[in-house]
This record gives sequence, C-alpha cells and structure tokens, in this order.
Amino acid sequence: MNSEELILVTGATGFLGVQLVRELLERQPNAKLVLLIRDRSGQSGQQRAESIIPSGARARVEVYSGDVSQGNCGLETAAYEHLCAHATRVIHSAATVRFDHSLEEARRINVEGTRHVLDLAARMKHLRSFAYVGTAYVAGERTGLVRECELDVGQNYRNTYEQTKAEAEALVRSRLASLPGVILRPSIIVGDSRTGVTSSFKMMYWPLKIYARRLWRTVPGFPDAILDIVPVDFVARSVAHLLFEEAAFGSTVHLCAGPRGSATIQQIARRAAEYFQVREPRYVDPKFFFAALRPLLFLALWGRKRRVLRDGRAYRDYFTMRMQFDTSNAERLLNRAGVCPPPVLDYLDRLFEYCVASDWGRKPVSAQ
Repeated sequence: MNSEELILVTGATGFLGVQLVRELLERQPNAKLVLLIRDRSGQSGQQRAESIIPSGARARVEVYSGDVSQGNCGLETAAYEHLCAHATRVIHSAATVRFDHSLEEARRINVEGTRHVLDLAARMKHLRSFAYVGTAYVAGERTGLVRECELDVGQNYRNTYEQTKAEAEALVRSRLASLPGVILRPSIIVGDSRTGVTSSFKMMYWPLKIYARRLWRTVPGFPDAILDIVPVDFVARSVAHLLFEEAAFGSTVHLCAGPRGSATIQQIARRAAEYFQVREPRYVDPKFFFAALRPLLFLALWGRKRRVLRDGRAYRDYFTMRMQFDTSNAERLLNRAGVCPPPVLDYLDRLFEYCVASDWGRKPVSAQ
C-alpha cells in the first residue's frame, strides 16, 4: 500500500456505504477517499457526508456532489477530470434497493448509473481496481445451488430491483476484459455481528418487528425456506479486502452465509419466539394465502393489522426461497485473510437485542 491511493466510493451514505468508508479509512491509513454523493433538497452532498466521516479522518476524504444516473456521473468538469487523472480504485455501490420502482426508473439508476461509473473508470489513467457491489438476488426465482460464475440462466425476477441489478452486472461483466474488476454479490445485509447495530430496519427487520410485537404470526411461506443473511461488518471487510486482491480480478464473489452458514425461516422464527417470548408462527401455503385468504382478511381487518397485510406484500417472495448460494470463490479469496461470515444463528440474539434497545430504530443507543 502506498500513499498514492485515491479511492472513489459511490453509495457512501447507504447502510453498507457508511460502514465501508470507515473500514477503508481504518484498513488503508495512507489512502485518500473521494465520496460521490447526491445533493438533496436543502442539503448538499458535503452536508450529507458530515455524519459518516470520522472527525479524525476528514483531511483524508473529499466529497464531490454528483449523481451516477446522470452523464459524467453529474460531476463538474474539473472534478471529473481530477478523478480521471488521479483516482486509482473505484467501489461502485450506489443503487436503488426499492422493489416498487418502475422498470424504467430502476434501470436509470442501477443500469445507466453503473454504465456511467464504468465509463469514468475506463478513463482513469491510473486505475488499479474496480469493485462492483451487486446482489446475490440476481438469481431471481431460481432454486437449488446458485454458482458464482452464473448470471443469466433464463430465470424470472421477483421485482425490478433484481432484474436491473442483473442487467447492471451483465454490463460490468462485459467490461472485465478491459478493467481490473471484481463483482461482489452480498445476500441480505443485516446489522453488525458483534454489536447488532444497524441503521436500516428493512428486509428481515419489518416482519420480525410485527411478529415480536404480536401483531401477526401467520407466515405465507415454507418453514424450510432458506434465509441467507450476512452482517454488515463482514460485507464491508470483504469489499475493502477484495478491492486490493489481484487474485479476485475477473471473478464474481458471493458474500453470503452460504450452505454451511444460512438458516431456514423456521430456525430463525424459533429463535425469535424464544427471545421475544411469543408463540411460534403458523405457516400457510403462500398460493392459498394470497389467492384466497388474504382478500378475505383484508375485508375483515382494520387498523394496524390491515396495514400489515398491505405492507407485507413486498416481502412475500422471501419466505418461499429454496436456493443456496455457492461461496467457493469467497472462501478461496477471503478465508486466508481471516474474513469469513459467522453462521446466522450465532449472532441473531445480538440483532434482536439492538432492535429492542433502539425500539426498532426509533431512539438512539449509546455506544458500549
């Protein structure tokens, strides 16, 4: 590692991005970072960055206002040319993770945004590596073992997020012959495995919250459905390591719990039932539930339970998954560096503890 490293990071204000910035600053003490952050109404990219940059590292971080979905990543000409002349590595993690975007909107952000960052990287005079953060769920509705080398095998997708992330990954793959790059596919990212800390209470957390609060215990899914989750600290460490791992270039790497570390819905629900002292859930065939039972319940229920029925539709497919993610490349590239995901059941209680301590993100929790 030398003092000439200038690492461009997109998506730095996201749940993973915040942890990744801190990981890079700690692991690469001589490197400087450039964070590409969108301005928001009444808040500049610089202002948005203030809360994520440790006070002792601010001299090592530059913030550029921009938007990857725009031409030249929305950068001013001087900033674009500076990156072309001086940047050495790129981590592209900016994306929309919403399931309800139209295909056109999701493509604008996820596919065209990736294209613009790839074009910028291709113009960098001193580029040493490019890390693209995708998702394991480019596998869509597949079942069985999903290998890291596979992408399009004719699968269908559950939502525009999965489809456009698959399209974006295909675009990255088409450039790997000319760019020293690696494709990284995390599964569902949850809180820190050591502390349980999270800033995002989506995905697994929403159904967990309504279950823990006794609002709902009927699961339209299968008890043996597989839930592959990984803690944010593992994903951030992996991305920061593989950015500098030449043996990874040209590869696709699943950052997942994998067949040995994942858990079934029933295993997680039993642990949650024990922790929150609630009854174990009832499992209902999802086709029957959504075709016949849900419409009747929607007419009969009011208030919070009706909102649960409405909001829960976005999560229904994730209670029926019967696929596992092969982690051969991950093990080959990460294990020797001491980076490996803890089994899901080993840290679940820490996630639960943080949910309770923070009232599901509604109040701050003092650092231990």
